[in-house]
Parts: sequence; C-alpha cells; structure tokens
Amino acid sequence: MIGGILVMGGLGVFVGVGLALASKIFYVYVDPKIEAVEEALPGANCGGCGYPGCSANAVAIVQGNSSASSCVAGGPEIAEEIAAIMGVKLEAREPDIARPGCTYGFQDADLKYIYNGMNDCRAAALLSGGTKECPIGCLGLGTCVRACPFDALSMGADNLPVVDPKLCTGCGTCERVCPKHIITLSSYTRRIQAEHTTDECTAPCQRACPAGIDIPAYIRRISEGNYLEAVRVIKETNPFPHVCGRICVHPCEFECRRNLVDEPVAINHLKRFAADSEMNSGQRVHNPRAPETGKSVAVVGGGAEGLTAAYLLNRLGHDATVYEATPRLGGILRAGLPENRLPRHVLDWEIDGILDAGVQAVTSQKLGKDFTIESLLAQGFSAVFVATGGWDTHLSERIRGEFPKPIPGVYLLIDFIMAQRAGEKPSAGKQVMILGGGNAAFEAATTALKEGADRVHMVLRTSRDRAPFSEEALKTAEKQGVQFYFQSAVTRMMGEGDALKNIELARLPETGNGDGERRMIAADILLTGTGRFPELIYIPHVKNDEAETVELKTPVPWETLFPYAGPLAAQDIGIFRPGEVISDYKAVVEAIGSGRRAAGSIHRYFSHEPVEPPPNMIRAHTRVLSLEHLQPVSEAPREKMPERSEEAQVADPSAEIALGYSEEQALQEAKRCLQCGLICYRRVRGSIR
Repeated sequence: MIGGILVMGGLGVFVGVGLALASKIFYVYVDPKIEAVEEALPGANCGGCGYPGCSANAVAIVQGNSSASSCVAGGPEIAEEIAAIMGVKLEAREPDIARPGCTYGFQDADLKYIYNGMNDCRAAALLSGGTKECPIGCLGLGTCVRACPFDALSMGADNLPVVDPKLCTGCGTCERVCPKHIITLSSYTRRIQAEHTTDECTAPCQRACPAGIDIPAYIRRISEGNYLEAVRVIKETNPFPHVCGRICVHPCEFECRRNLVDEPVAINHLKRFAADSEMNSGQRVHNPRAPETGKSVAVVGGGAEGLTAAYLLNRLGHDATVYEATPRLGGILRAGLPENRLPRHVLDWEIDGILDAGVQAVTSQKLGKDFTIESLLAQGFSAVFVATGGWDTHLSERIRGEFPKPIPGVYLLIDFIMAQRAGEKPSAGKQVMILGGGNAAFEAATTALKEGADRVHMVLRTSRDRAPFSEEALKTAEKQGVQFYFQSAVTRMMGEGDALKNIELARLPETGNGDGERRMIAADILLTGTGRFPELIYIPHVKNDEAETVELKTPVPWETLFPYAGPLAAQDIGIFRPGEVISDYKAVVEAIGSGRRAAGSIHRYFSHEPVEPPPNMIRAHTRVLSLEHLQPVSEAPREKMPERSEEAQVADPSAEIALGYSEEQALQEAKRCLQCGLICYRRVRGSIR
C-alpha cells in the first residue's frame, strides 16, 4: 500500500514537473491589448470587418492593420471602447446598409424551369445559374435571410429580401453568401461613386444617363407621391435637377424600353416636376453628409462640372471651395442660355442650394492672375481640381490678343500656333512635349526648336505605322531634333511652384487597358492638341506618404492625378483618352458626370484606394443583355408638356416657354414607367389611367 502511494505520488510529481517545464518551453505570449480588444468585441464572428472572426480582427487592430471602428456589428459604443484601449482617436464612418438589387421575384420573372430542390440559392445556382432567365436575378430561396447573424433580413411577399435598416449592421454576410451578388452593401458615399457594372440589375435608361442617376427609383418615388424623396435620389449623383429638367438632351429617353411599344417615358419632364416641387415647397433637399474627413479641396471653375464636383465632395465629407473668374457662378449655364429656356431665378435657386449644403465660393478670382495652383496648395488645400471649361470659355481673352496660361507649363496647341502666326514669340521652353495635334504639332515643333528649345518630344497613342504622318515626315522631324513616343500616354506631371519639371509617360498595350513601361521625361512645356485644358487634380508631392505631417516647402512641389476613365473612354490610361471629350461637352449632363467622376477620384485618393474604374464597368462598347420585344404591354399616350401660348411668347419673349407638368400629369406619366431591370419589366395590360 505504501509502495503504491509512493509510485502514484512520484508519478504525480513527475507529471507536474513535466507540465511546468512544457508551459515554460512552449509558452506563447499574448499581448494584453489583444485580449482586451477581443473581450470588447461582440463575438458575432460575422466577418464584416474583413477578417475571419473577432479574434483575428483583435490581432489586426492591435497590429495597426484594422481600425478601432472596423467592427460593423458592435456599433459606436464598442468602437469608442476599443479606441480607448488602443489610445487612438476614433474616426467616424458612414454606416453601410444591405441593399437588394433585384426588382422582380421569380413569380414575376421569366423562368427557365421550375426548381424543386434544396432550399438554398447556392444549390439552385449550380443548375444552369438558377431558375431565372435573368443571369443575375435573385433566386428567392432566402439564403441571405438565414445567413444574417442579426435577423435584419426577411423575405417579402414578392419573394425578394427585405432589409430592416434598424437591425442591419452592414456586416456584409448577405453579400458574401449571395451567389448572384445581387444584394450588396450600400451607402450615400458608395452611391455617389458608383459606376454601372455588368453584374448589376440596371435599366437601359440608367446606363444611358451620363450623370448616373437611378432613373427607375426616382420615377417610382413620384408615382408614390413622394416628390421630395425623388429629388433626394436624383441628387445622389446630380445636384442640378432643375437645370437638367429644363435643358438636358435626355439620352436616357432614347434607350427607354417603351420605345418598343409607343413613346418613351418623359423622364426629363418628370425630373423637372420633382425639382419644381422642391422649389415650390421652400425646402432644401440634401442627402446626409458623410463624417468630416478634415480634407479640403479647391475647385477651380464655377460651371456645372466644378459645382458638381464641389457639391459631391462636400457630401463625401470634404470641405470644398469653388474659385470662379467671373462675378457669378454658373459658367456657360448663365452666360450662354436664354432666359426662356433656363430662367435665372431657377439657376440661382440651384446654385444657392449647393452653397446651402456647405460649399464655399470665391468669385472674381482668376487662375493664373489672382491666384495659382501653388498658392492654393500653400494655403493648405489637400487637392486642387481644375475644371476651367473648353476653348470658348477663354474666348474673350483671345479676342483681346491674350492667351490663357492657367495651368503650370500647360498650353493649348492652338493658342501657341495662333500666337506664332500673329507675329508673337511664344515662350517655348527648353524641353517641350506635344500631345497629339496632327500636322499643327509639326508646325509647333519647328517653332519651338527655332525659339531655342533643346528638344521636342511628341507623344502619340498610335503605333508608328498608324501615325497620321508619312514615314518621310517622321524621319525629317527626327533629324531636326524631335523625339517621338509612339503608343504612349501622359499619366502624370510633376513640378514646383509655377513650373512644370517632369512628365511621366506610360507605354500602351496592343490590346486591353493595362499599361506597360513608365518613364519620366524632363519637360517644362506641354502643348495639348485639344480644345480644352485637361481636367487635372493637383496634390502636394511628399515622399514616403508623409503628407499629414510634413510642412510644405516653398516653392511647393506638386504632382497631378487624372480622374478615372468614364464609360465613353476606349482606354483607361492617361489624359484625353480616346472616346472622351477633347473640346466642349455636348450637354450639361456630360459635364455633371465628369464632375462626379472627379469627386470620386479625389475621394479615392484621400481614402488610399486606387483611382480607377471598377474592372467590370459598363462602357460604350460593352454588350449588355436586353430585349427586342415587350409582351404584354399596352400602349399609353405620353403626357404633353404644357407651353406658353404663341401670343404670350411674343408679348414676353424672356418668359419660360415650357410650363412644367401638373401633379396629375406627373402621376399619369410616372405610371407609364415599366420599372425595368436588366431584362425584367412591369407587365401592363389595359389602360394605366
């Protein structure tokens, strides 16, 4: 018995010593901060932070790879607690909310077959992509509802998911489990920057709108009698609903599916009705502003493009100040349109609304004369966006024999040639780069070399064998000192103060949108063979990402960004991409769309995101699934726009001719909308009245 006790006791001592040694040898240190942060996290393990569970996110937070507010499920209270543990300042963020993107449930859609299998969308999608003819449509089996860890989703009577915004935390679980990617996270910030993509359920009218307005959504609000909410939808991407409602060329209506039956929905007239309802109500409709970022942007140019960029930058949380050369904002909208098409009190109401949102304006201040890019950056602006308009914007200066020089080192080729032909000796610089311009570029190159330029660089997007010049002309120019860069594009400019120093070129690929070798070329003059100055974003050039802490020296070093390519661009690289505007915009809605992309590009830069379009963005040449016939859809006459009588027009030529829809007309016209999706639409039998 005593022997047994000794054996068991000895074994216990041996095991204890072994465990003690093992605990020392295999000890893994756990940072107390990680334990504290993990304790503060809710333990939902929803993955909304981007990490596989709360433990992984706690490690990432302590290591500085995730923010204190990264837990979307915890809310602001938990974010504040984690920030206190980490001893950091909490950055406010706009909440994301799940948003279903499908319009019609399977009972209202065209089906390929009847599904009678496992009640899971992922399983159904394995069989020919699911039951719907639409390749991206919601399958309606509720996988997202069951996956939601916060019970924020339910299936509606139309067999589409319904989101409870009070319960949704924006964790993204529903987005990750949806095999069609038709339910996504959304916010005002996301919608301001959104571009239509091939995996979205979009209507033809939406895809045709240069401003990116969700047209079916605002028409649906009008049909429901919620006119101010319709304005709110429009202003997510377009701060000029009054102006566009009167003068837009409405390319959306050319793509309206009702053209297959009778006449297009009067999309533009409905926009004007909603906008007039806002003005008549005396209320200002604005979408909520994102939390302040502490960034400030100077926008040079108070026309439609500049004001759009400033307004949307303000909504994205940045401070925006518009600098305008004339005494009043509005640009060509104020100077070039008659009163009977765009009454000035309407334009003033629209612009006052932009200023009411928080945009600052400085008028009668001209770039290159009263201030410079450098002076704005020296004042502390985080970026400067130049939207000075087309060639005719500076026409009065040219009539006086003055040639505009607003941008450091950048001139229009036409101004350079006109000055030379007028007997003047334009300053050519020592290193001249010419971008495009055809035969006029050769003339400018010869002039520059005669005026003392050491070298002239000519940049063409085409290959040598496709250049618009003969081989003999190319060889002659090369002998004179012209260096050609074929199949290349300007991707960045760098300089100090008011001087251009270097220009970056990228080699263009034979096909696709990638770019090859990049090289930096010394240049102090850039001549562009276009009818407008490029839309440029100037930012301070600071090494090693120290812009937050480094005090700018004088002269201020700077570099440029270019807004990302829009849907009309055939290529993504450089300035003046094929398909984009190289002179004046044909319509105000195109300028608005350009301003929106500029605001999105600046916001991406501030957010340390790539300044580029989504890879699956729908472009002008993208083939999108659509329809050639509609059945059954009954004909319904389009509501005519009431106009002032001819006698009244003669009596008061300045009075607005189009009077706008009555409420009854607007409601009737809104009913004509088929609320189209990618291929689905509302079947209408009989009269809509």
